Amino acid sequence: MKVIFNGNLLELKNTPASHSGWLPGSGIFETVKTVGNAPYALGLHLSRAQRASDFLKITMPSLTQIKESLSVLFASRAFENGMLRISFSGSGDWLAVHMPYVDSQEALNLRVHPQRLEGNIHKQFPYDARLEIMEQAKAAGFDDAITVNAKGHICEGSVTNLIVRIGDQWFTPPVHDELLPGIMRQIILENQLAQAESIPVDQISQISSAFLISSLRIAQPVCAIEGRQLQVPHGLHQEIHTLARKYSVG
Repeated sequence: MKVIFNGNLLELKNTPASHSGWLPGSGIFETVKTVGNAPYALGLHLSRAQRASDFLKITMPSLTQIKESLSVLFASRAFENGMLRISFSGSGDWLAVHMPYVDSQEALNLRVHPQRLEGNIHKQFPYDARLEIMEQAKAAGFDDAITVNAKGHICEGSVTNLIVRIGDQWFTPPVHDELLPGIMRQIILENQLAQAESIPVDQISQISSAFLISSLRIAQPVCAIEGRQLQVPHGLHQEIHTLARKYSVG
């Protein structure tokens, strides 16, 4: 598999990255959906990465160099549906990996993760702890999990943000509740499809509908929480996907 490593197109095996395309050590990363090799909201992703790199003192190349290198990567192989992951390590290395992605819009049955967590507003690797939350949920017979912070407020999914309907209003937890400010979450808030408000975990019983949202999944419906059935609002589901396409390049 061809990847970009420090601006050069190389075989993955000729880089220090793992076979799944993760750099060693720690750093920040962005995951971007591509359709026909066109990245969704790339500019928003790179702006978020730049904010994280400034705060965490992690070196990033110029945005011009990144975009030029991505053009070379996309030219090496095309995918109708893809996942682009760009990583910047604390050692100064950076890597871009483009892989095929299989989209699933199957409605999900969620549980509430049993441990309270300390969240992170920056998208950092290693990412094993987050992936483990999902695996634990699956081992317990669910599809994914809702995480809760030390204050007892709902945060997000294992690797996604979350929007929920309580009464007639859609909500997503605010960033000060220790969650990643996701790009799809940002787009949904800017277009006033939901509002940011803390959601105590004891209000879960009041949730009538929910979506897991992310740059890859866009909006994946939730059919149940802890076995309690929810409504799936197909109109909003389509509206969010249509909105995402408006940000398909740039």
